[in-house]
Amino acid sequence: MLQNLQPKVAIVILNYNTKPLLARFLPAVEATSYQNKEIWVVDNASKDGSAKFVYDNFQDINLLETQENLGYAGGYNWALNQIEADYFVLLNSDVLVTPSWINSLVALALSNPNIAAIQPKILDFKNKELFEYAGASGGFLDKWGYAFCRGRIFDVLEKDSGQYNTVEQVFWATGACLFVDAKAYQESGGLDADFFAHMEEIDLCWRLQKMGKLIYVQPQSEVYHIGGGTLTEGSDRKYFLNFRNNLVMMVKNHTGLWLPVLLWRMVLDGVSAIKFVLDGKPSIFVQLIKSHLAFWGSLKSTLTKRKEIKAKWKSKVMLYPKSIVWQHFAKKVKHYSQLETS
Repeated sequence: MLQNLQPKVAIVILNYNTKPLLARFLPAVEATSYQNKEIWVVDNASKDGSAKFVYDNFQDINLLETQENLGYAGGYNWALNQIEADYFVLLNSDVLVTPSWINSLVALALSNPNIAAIQPKILDFKNKELFEYAGASGGFLDKWGYAFCRGRIFDVLEKDSGQYNTVEQVFWATGACLFVDAKAYQESGGLDADFFAHMEEIDLCWRLQKMGKLIYVQPQSEVYHIGGGTLTEGSDRKYFLNFRNNLVMMVKNHTGLWLPVLLWRMVLDGVSAIKFVLDGKPSIFVQLIKSHLAFWGSLKSTLTKRKEIKAKWKSKVMLYPKSIVWQHFAKKVKHYSQLETS
């Protein structure tokens, strides 16, 4: 049989109170044409009856249930320790997949054993001509830790006209649909459960690269993402997690002197805080302050993690050498293709 010649892929959907999304998008996941696959729903202590809904309506889908909400990172680590496969796909419940979306991901992974993680092209479910915020056509990180994508800089989403259809090595692959080598995932230590949610896939991709692995985007594979399925877009909690986790990630992984980078980031975050107040968003200002306090409170454990990660360093990882903040806000760069690279 063909599936005996194919690597085994486990599609793993972590769910927290998204029963309507499961009802809407699981049939498309089931219709995936790739044969040697397993589909798992990991219910993260939902209170909306999601687990029973999957059990009653999708007999061919495997179900795991946590006893408490472990967050995105902790929930996936808990589940993937119990699932055997050659590759995992960490798939959000609010993603619409296309029938052959896995095939080109597997083919790319098999073409180079050093490839550890791949993302497909992520388009906006609500406007399928646009790239979607969480990943677009592959992610990058600037020298101060700010993330951007081929197809998305800050809140500016480009129209997909095929301009980023090339297979490329990138810095990070989105956690909305993350295809990852199972062995590399486990060897890296998996996602950092202390992040709870947000930035954990960038942290993982950074660590994988330090181990000598590669991260890619495969635009031949297309999926459509709603975004904000669990934490509402723009929610205070989301801002807190993004600011805190970004600082933790920089200290954990930055190859050079992390303290000067951290101090400058605090200046930039301070400018952001003032802007939030001037824009009439005091609640976000509060979350930013809370995120910095939480970061400093966890600095000792973060430095311990840095020491552990350093023991696995094999390769120097290059960040985008300029400031994406300066490029976007001062030089008015809106599109990835307009960025200065040197």
